[in-house]
Amino acid sequence: MPDQSAAPPGVTLHPQALCESKDIGAGTRIWAFAHVLPRARIGRDCNICDHVFIENDVVLGDRVTVKSGVQLWDGLRVADDVFIGPNATFSNDKYPRSKQHQAEVLQTWIDRGASVGAGAVVLPGLRVGARAMIGAGSVVTHDVPPKAIVVGNPAQIVGYVDATRMPGVAAGLQADQAPGTSSATSVVGVTLHQMQFAIDLRGALSAGEYPGQLPFEPKRYFLVYDVPGTDVRGEHAHRQCHQFLVCARGAVSVVVDDGVSMQEIRLDRPNLGVYVPPLVWAVQYKYTSDALLLVLASAPYDPADYIRDYEEFLSIVRR
Repeated sequence: MPDQSAAPPGVTLHPQALCESKDIGAGTRIWAFAHVLPRARIGRDCNICDHVFIENDVVLGDRVTVKSGVQLWDGLRVADDVFIGPNATFSNDKYPRSKQHQAEVLQTWIDRGASVGAGAVVLPGLRVGARAMIGAGSVVTHDVPPKAIVVGNPAQIVGYVDATRMPGVAAGLQADQAPGTSSATSVVGVTLHQMQFAIDLRGALSAGEYPGQLPFEPKRYFLVYDVPGTDVRGEHAHRQCHQFLVCARGAVSVVVDDGVSMQEIRLDRPNLGVYVPPLVWAVQYKYTSDALLLVLASAPYDPADYIRDYEEFLSIVRR
């Protein structure tokens, strides 16, 4: 049986573990050869496995699992329900030198429910979003959006957790359907639209009209192009603004999320549009090199209309 003589109340401490902190929540288990420094803070019901080192300026939330062989250095902030796989590596100094210490340690944030795969490396000063998934062996060099799945070196987004994929044709929209045909998605309020399309010897044409085909009167447009294929655009919701997206050239994937359901839609032809109402979180990624995305908006640009924090978005839609 573990020796409980040096453990804070309600904490299971293996006799071969060294725990110098008293700020540890009930139900937490610390196993053999783990070392926790005095000022580290660990929440309730955590599982700290063999050969884990936790430095002073580290905060772990509740129900965090830290597998064997992990070192958690100063500046790391880990939210509730995070999984950290074996031998994952975190750093807190971009330009480390022996015997040369930073004036201020960079903070790295791992948000609620995220998972860091075995052997992954997370560079300092980054944020891994809520429920994001970092693949085993990945090297994370940029912030990871909420629910994003990243793999590789450097880590790139390859998908989103819980997002069902919905190519336009699979939504029941066929190229010969009448203009104005629309199809619902699993995300509340988001619809796919078949736009007017014609092709002959002179070339191809796609068009939309308001009223009749567009679900709102546009007051603004913008174009997104020359996006590196690894980059992500969007990552926000609007409080009042409606948007309508058409990929005029190439292809792009649009991820829409109402806080309950999440769907990935591939816009890969210029006569397919997706309507995004207010209070829907939207992300665009997987741009082809020639992609040209046209966005129609129901209002002029207003920075106050944007919701850029995913947790704030969830709080608003749940209310």
